[in-house]
Amino acid sequence: MARQVCPVLEIEAGQCFRSFPSMHPDEVDQMRQAVEAEGARVSIVGLGLDDWVTPTQRRTERERAAFVSPQLRAAKQLGAVGVRLPFGQPDRSLLRELLPLLHELDLVLYQEIQGTQGPGTGGYEQAMEALEDFSDQRLSIVLDSSMVTPQLPISYLEAVSQAGLPAGLLERVTTEWGSPETTAAIRSCLAEGQVPPNAMALYMTMIFRFGTWTVADLEPLLAHVGAVQFKFWDLDDSDGRVTRPIADLGAALDRGGFAGTLCSEWGGHDWWKGPEGATEMTLNHLDLVASVLDLPRAEQATRLGKERA
Repeated sequence: MARQVCPVLEIEAGQCFRSFPSMHPDEVDQMRQAVEAEGARVSIVGLGLDDWVTPTQRRTERERAAFVSPQLRAAKQLGAVGVRLPFGQPDRSLLRELLPLLHELDLVLYQEIQGTQGPGTGGYEQAMEALEDFSDQRLSIVLDSSMVTPQLPISYLEAVSQAGLPAGLLERVTTEWGSPETTAAIRSCLAEGQVPPNAMALYMTMIFRFGTWTVADLEPLLAHVGAVQFKFWDLDDSDGRVTRPIADLGAALDRGGFAGTLCSEWGGHDWWKGPEGATEMTLNHLDLVASVLDLPRAEQATRLGKERA
């Protein structure tokens, strides 16, 4: 993948290391050597944080910090510049515990916000207030472009149609995606038990993974964004549903002087039926992003990461 697609990689620690979450140094060394042997490097490492010791016993803040700390050291050993956790999971207390180690290791902790998360949703205000209060360059945000989904992906609409989504709702989400009435209809269909069992996984994707925000809605958080994941599901750009979010986000970030990292992430492999595999899809998406943002290929290679596994 590194040779064929892009030499700058984001990885998920839980998917790459048998010794996760303790992250044995020998295994980490082996991974770094393997990546470097392909002429590549790791940029950001996705961490994992299990908040619960048992179903009823939550870890203390120090126990949570102890769970994450070996992963931070492993990320540094890999040569990464940053690590990633879900938006809002590291609360104010945990951030306070981790900041000294982040400074010691010269790492940035990114909180990834995506899909339907955003202004007014659970935990959003608290997470943003903590970032503003700490005002520390070691704390930042990864913005996933799935927050800005102007229309549903064509391949997804085909998949939910084949899975038996009620025709009336299918027509609504196809033609009126993003309206409050459509959002209410989606939740009502679920509450009334009208979702076919074989369509449930796809349906939950529609509820949680496709955001209906506009770039204007997200302006207040853009100052805290240090990395962007351009999520794509397929490359059917009917009505600009693939390229418009890229262009709109790119313009807004440029206005704010953004100088962070960009990553291509394919999210549609769960239902993709086309002949192209992950490598070809990601290569084509990287070229598309570079074209929309007017990035020369050489710059693209240093700023864009590959698809996240």
